[in-house]
Amino acid sequence: MQLDLGDLTFARGGALLVRRAILRCLPEETLAVTGRASDLAIDLRAWCRGEGHTLLRCEAGPPLDAVIAAGPAVRQRWQGAERAGGMDTIHPHPPRRWGLAARGALVEAGTPEFRFALDDKLPVWSEDAARLYAQAAAAQWDPATAVPWDTPFELPDEVEDAVVQVMTYLIENETAALVVPSRFLAQLHPHFKEVMQLLAIQAADEARHIEVFTRRAMLKRSQLGLSTAGGQASLQTLVEEPDFAIATFLLSVLGEGTFLSLLWFLQHYAPDPVTAAVCRLAAQDESRHVAFGMSHLRSHLAGEPALAAKLMNAVHKRHDALRHTAGLNAEVFDALVLMAAGSWDPEDLAFGYDAMDALLADMHTQRIRRMLKLGFDEAQAEEMSSLHTRNFM
Repeated sequence: MQLDLGDLTFARGGALLVRRAILRCLPEETLAVTGRASDLAIDLRAWCRGEGHTLLRCEAGPPLDAVIAAGPAVRQRWQGAERAGGMDTIHPHPPRRWGLAARGALVEAGTPEFRFALDDKLPVWSEDAARLYAQAAAAQWDPATAVPWDTPFELPDEVEDAVVQVMTYLIENETAALVVPSRFLAQLHPHFKEVMQLLAIQAADEARHIEVFTRRAMLKRSQLGLSTAGGQASLQTLVEEPDFAIATFLLSVLGEGTFLSLLWFLQHYAPDPVTAAVCRLAAQDESRHVAFGMSHLRSHLAGEPALAAKLMNAVHKRHDALRHTAGLNAEVFDALVLMAAGSWDPEDLAFGYDAMDALLADMHTQRIRRMLKLGFDEAQAEEMSSLHTRNFM
């Protein structure tokens, strides 16, 4: 390595530049130093003795002509150092000693080990992660400007109450959808940075959904609606699922996939422009979450076919755990019917019930379609969709 100090004295910045350069030398490298300031040779000799470096040549000049070999402290710094993989090469099992180092960085020996539970590529990786993250980052929207909050509208009291109840239901479900990726995000080895970034922006999406659903609920009311024990029990099985693949399947493929149908239903039958906007924007985000879940699980199932049986067993286990709960509470069901109907008029209510029947059929059809894409056969897909929680998420 070459370093020219020019007219800089050792005491006024020269020492800093020499120290910086020598620390960047690899074990087999030397540092050649030149400079025109007087007394450089004297200062450099004293500094090398104090720091433990070897001065191979030092001709005072001026100009100074010196060559330094790094001392043992610098050489030891590089002994055992290794690259944390390649910038575009994903290690199947990144070592704990890579810690928080960026992928492709040179990791110094002696770096502490970090214990990340999710440190295997197969259970977490998706080739689509980088693309989906870039898409998500570009599609972020501002709740203050993307929703027409100031648009005037007035709804019958019963319809407004129905909207508030549905928003209350959406808030607690989106809270669960925020907690799950956030929990796994903290367990993920940073080597899988694309997945880490995608989970982080997914959590940010859910936080934004909670904000807009809450704001819509409180737009014309001072209190939220009802949260039921059955709904909370259903979401608890998601929040407490310890396995990343199973949690992704239950949340993203089954739960958020089902919620996509619900959000498009709400956008279609929204009684006001604000409700329509928040449901449309949330659905756009949720579609990416479902896409990541599908991509990740396709990769995982291709590398571990036995995972299919685990996923099926998880659906059965969750169904058994919730078999004594009521599923979707009557308040939410009735609110959805009323939002589609628009009034309590018998003819309108008949239409509302027909719309709900169509929604439930679409949810079932879409769940089956996604599971077929994952490689399950028709009978397996039909069975798992039928056993999915009646609370939708």
